[in-house]
Amino acid sequence: MIPRTRSKSDSAARDVLLAALDAVSGAVVALDAELRIVGATKSAEDIFGETLPLGAPAPKLFCGEALDRPMAEALAAGRASATIIPRTDPGHGERSIHVRALPLPCGTGRPCWALLLENAAAVEPSTAGEPVEFHGMWTGDPAMKRMFVIVERAARSEVSVLVRGETGAGKELVASAIHALSPRSRGPFHAINCAALPPTLLESELFGHVRGAFTGAVRDNPGHFRLADKGTLFLDEVGEMPLNLQAKLLRVLETRSVIPVGGRDPVAVDTRIITATHRALRKEVEAGRFRADLMYRLRVVPIFIPALRDRPGDVMLLAAHLIERFNRRGGRHIESVAPAVRALLEAHDFPGNVRELQNVLEYAYVIGDGPTLQETDLPPELSDPSGRGDGFPFSANVPPALSTEPALSAEAARILRALERASGSRDRAAKVLGYSRVTLWRRMRALGLDGENAPV
Repeated sequence: MIPRTRSKSDSAARDVLLAALDAVSGAVVALDAELRIVGATKSAEDIFGETLPLGAPAPKLFCGEALDRPMAEALAAGRASATIIPRTDPGHGERSIHVRALPLPCGTGRPCWALLLENAAAVEPSTAGEPVEFHGMWTGDPAMKRMFVIVERAARSEVSVLVRGETGAGKELVASAIHALSPRSRGPFHAINCAALPPTLLESELFGHVRGAFTGAVRDNPGHFRLADKGTLFLDEVGEMPLNLQAKLLRVLETRSVIPVGGRDPVAVDTRIITATHRALRKEVEAGRFRADLMYRLRVVPIFIPALRDRPGDVMLLAAHLIERFNRRGGRHIESVAPAVRALLEAHDFPGNVRELQNVLEYAYVIGDGPTLQETDLPPELSDPSGRGDGFPFSANVPPALSTEPALSAEAARILRALERASGSRDRAAKVLGYSRVTLWRRMRALGLDGENAPV
């Protein structure tokens, strides 16, 4: 380890070692077992934006007063990690630093550390695939890492954020990360799915109601806007909100007050709004299904979540962490994944994204046994994509025109296969597909499968 003594000869030796380390490895900060800085290369100080003093505690210097401190927690636990930390300084403005923490043996029973620093916006291709955990989201994909940087920057202000992503991509995780990184992190976080409730109930859930406002209103209900006061309200699938409620939502954003159903007096609220949708709101505006003025209020900072099929390198990374989670639950301990399973997972397009991957692996965990995840453990749509393998025949109940029609879309075919294997149960089919029941209904309606052609 780099010496920390103050003599002139030791100081010169330390300077030589740091210069050599800078030439070989670049931006490196060395920590002792107490997580104090014992040396830093010039490149590290250039990236950090200020001098890194000897003896300073690294967790405080790097994490500041932030409530969310993933790097500090990993160091304290003695666990190697990679994370992105925000930095604000006069010389560099607002930016982010990618920090990799590598444990080093130093004979104390606890590890010493090497912190490798680089600007998050300039991650080299050779390091772009390194896994990073960000508020429960794991990735090695550069596009996801860029999204994390946008999330961090958006969290610092009060601007409205619109999260775009397919079903199962993790929109609520992104919203939760924005809340956790924001000045409102000590306040409540509430989430509501606008597509999961009928309009009358949605209005009451959002804005509240007074006693006697309608049949069954036996007591006052504050509504989610007031419940999330001083915090954050996440409105998922906001594109499904009826036009009359869109007008009421716009008024709440403009006046920062709500009028409960059946009430007369406005109630002040201090709530940040984060919304999400799988739809392109501009197209919804053009079609007359969404208010343009509301779209502009909600879409100040759009954040796009890449689909899992667009980052295939994340499939096995996510699978490893999901398997580790299932192993902790008990009942079966998976130690390895068969090559055939890996090939099938990496080849699957995962229309249900991370949620579908989780359901696939949970199915395999429950159905199979033994320490190795085998091909036969996988659900039929992966182990036998044709739907005609042994043990998974198509039933004669599927209309022939649908089962053989070449123009049938791949998604429609997947939905029909899932419904057939679930004996018509939409709840079970939705779980197989990685959809929510509402999303399955919406996709069936869009594909023309909710009418007379739909399996029952």
